Amino acid sequence: MSKLTSTLITGAVFAISATAFAQSAPNDAQIAGIVVAANTVDIDAGKLAEKTSKNKEVKAFAKQMVTDHTGVNKQATALVKKLKVTPEDSDISKSLKEAGDANLAKLKGLKGKEFDKAYVDNEVTYHQSVIDALDKTLVPNAKNAELKDTLVKVRPAFVAHLEHAKQIQASMK
Repeated sequence: MSKLTSTLITGAVFAISATAFAQSAPNDAQIAGIVVAANTVDIDAGKLAEKTSKNKEVKAFAKQMVTDHTGVNKQATALVKKLKVTPEDSDISKSLKEAGDANLAKLKGLKGKEFDKAYVDNEVTYHQSVIDALDKTLVPNAKNAELKDTLVKVRPAFVAHLEHAKQIQASMK
């Protein structure tokens, strides 16, 4: 796959996700579903990067993504049980899952430095998209105070992930 094709796929996938985020006003059950989907997508990509990458820094970052996003999913699962809310699929969560599947398919066709660059570039784009979704859609639409509070509390972790991914990205140039 060419660099341009790869960039176009990533851009198109995240444009779809951004459009879905912008158009929908999810309820709390859908927000819970979105949180789980967003974390699962990054866990899956991280697991692939842990296995595939030969770059120590990329592998360590991927491991951190798996650990941190698994933790957020555990928090979200515990909260929805406590609140007696069942996570629901929505256009947003479906779009995230489709984007995640497309990214995994793209990454599976790459090796070496091409893989590392594509993975890290996607992590930058992905974390920025999630932060934008938190700020513009998820937090403003969360009705339950505990759910809203959890979303606000996990935001700094996503910002830290974005900054870390940007640092790795810059070191690869």
